[in-house]
Amino acid sequence: MNSLESWLAHCERLHPVGIDMGLDRVRQVAQHMGLHFECPVVTVAGTNGKGSTCAMLEACFLESGYRPGVFTSPHLVHFEERVRLHGEIVQAADLLAHFERVEAARLAIAVSLTYFEFTTLAILSCLAAANLDVVILEVGLGGRLDAVNIIDADCAVITSIDLDHMEYLGPDRESIGFEKAGIMRAGCPVIVSDPVPPQSVIDYAAKVGADIWLFGKDFNFSGDKQQWNWAGRGRRYGGLAYPALRGANQLLNASGVLAALEALRGRLPVTAQAVRNGLAMVELPGRFQIVPGQPALVLDVAHNPHAAAALSENLDAMGFYPTTHAVFGAMADKDVTPMLKRLGVLVDRWYFCDLPTPRAASAEQLQTIWQTQNERKDAHSSTHASPQAALDAAVAGADPADRIVVFGSFFTVGGVLQHGTPRLDAPHLSS
Repeated sequence: MNSLESWLAHCERLHPVGIDMGLDRVRQVAQHMGLHFECPVVTVAGTNGKGSTCAMLEACFLESGYRPGVFTSPHLVHFEERVRLHGEIVQAADLLAHFERVEAARLAIAVSLTYFEFTTLAILSCLAAANLDVVILEVGLGGRLDAVNIIDADCAVITSIDLDHMEYLGPDRESIGFEKAGIMRAGCPVIVSDPVPPQSVIDYAAKVGADIWLFGKDFNFSGDKQQWNWAGRGRRYGGLAYPALRGANQLLNASGVLAALEALRGRLPVTAQAVRNGLAMVELPGRFQIVPGQPALVLDVAHNPHAAAALSENLDAMGFYPTTHAVFGAMADKDVTPMLKRLGVLVDRWYFCDLPTPRAASAEQLQTIWQTQNERKDAHSSTHASPQAALDAAVAGADPADRIVVFGSFFTVGGVLQHGTPRLDAPHLSS
């Protein structure tokens, strides 16, 4: 296999099921590969805010002159987006040798791996070979049984805990919290930025002897419209500019980032100026990303009720728009009804779309769910074969002063980013 595409196709065929919780198989292959890290590792779990937290940590480390490596998932457009070395997305060709390493180890001990397990091992191999100062790992699903958890975290971060992936993680916040708490290690700091964490998280930290940092107790923030302040166990920051990632929820994520940086200060000192610059410069596509244009375009990977609530608040804070158009596609296992209900007060026209994966709900299914709970007589909907087709229809139906929101799955946002970030120019302007 001489291309990343051929390796990814191979990985998809290997295992009988797509998600197979457990670490035994992936740990066996990792041990056969001799996989380990010499530098500190930060592992980030949570229902929402993981990608933003990883990006802010990376930006602050970069501004301090360190060489960070980051593994995040899923990707928006290209698989190689999952790996960043020294702030740059890895080249697809540079991953091939690491896929070969995993395959050789897997065959040597006759172990089957899922797509996520195989690709995670290849990415970890790439990171381990890159001579890094710090590695930041984003959990894919849960924590305790996620493939990245074969690596011991020197610092764990748990962003938020809400209802998602309940068929794998359990029916309530307590059981989901227990799964996310599984990334903690004895004697190591764990930053919990959820303001009301489940008791299971606090109990797990006590059981394993982790040093738990709780929001509101060990660190906190305050602020006004111009700036914000942060206080931790032994350090304070005043007059901080708001993070470049937009949205009120980003202050909670940034607070957790500053707590993690303080917890790691003995091994990776970061200056106050690096923190200020890092938070001001951080970029991450698809997280309440506002693209200027006529109409304005908002891209957000909100794909569960908790994230949809945050998106609704952020849209509300944008001010008045005559009409809000929404392009929406989602996985079939998502709790779509509360998401549509929460955004329904803001969205005037819905454009439901199919997604290029068998796991997705169809545009017609989404439209039916919307129709059963819609109470607005002035709202309209249509169905489309792809996110791009839905966006094209929204642009055709929008006035220059309107806004278009593309949200739901990573596939939805990724579908309109295939050819770069679109700059909208409503047809009424070009005539």
